Amino acid sequence: MHLLIVEDEDSIAIPLAEGLRREGFTVTRAATGAEALAAPEVDFVLLDLRLPDIDGLVVCRELRARSDVPIIVTSARGEEIDRVVGLELGADDYVVKPFGLHELVARIRAVSRRTSSERRPRGDQLVAGKLEIDLRGHRVTVDGAEVLLTAKEFDLLALLTREQGAVVDRERIMREVWNTAWYGSAKTIDVHVAAIRRKLGDPGWIETVRGVGLRLRAP
Repeated sequence: MHLLIVEDEDSIAIPLAEGLRREGFTVTRAATGAEALAAPEVDFVLLDLRLPDIDGLVVCRELRARSDVPIIVTSARGEEIDRVVGLELGADDYVVKPFGLHELVARIRAVSRRTSSERRPRGDQLVAGKLEIDLRGHRVTVDGAEVLLTAKEFDLLALLTREQGAVVDRERIMREVWNTAWYGSAKTIDVHVAAIRRKLGDPGWIETVRGVGLRLRAP
């Protein structure tokens, strides 16, 4: 697997690259946001947020806009808002510095397994009332009209639809949609749910069960 490390500090990037190479990865390093955006295509990106030229969140958004490459944000910015925004912009996971090499490698492999599975063709379809989800075609329709969702919105709606009528707790949502055990106040979930409700055209599709989680119900 070819990794791109986007990190401007040599004291962090050099030993990290050496450790990842010992684990069997091919590693390329970019010290700036511009270098990251100009780098050849890779299999995985480890992205720091504090870059000398471009905010890492902007780099994350640009990478996600043109590719589905898995992205783990590796940053000392551990505040909740940074985690929420990073996940909202398309990061697949968020690791706060300092972190251990073994933890990072485990997260890389977990994200890789999940994203690889998502790209694998599947023929199944989910139906809930007038809502239809084509998992293979990554397409959602309501009463025959297509609904355009982001990748995370699609994954969240698909999870709730698989469990339609049952309450799905927020920890499970963060674990299965964002592949992380962190959920804090789960604001990122609320942001995505609000967007899905708006796009489906009826807030009744997704019910919030206070203190428990979310449930999909065909209105």
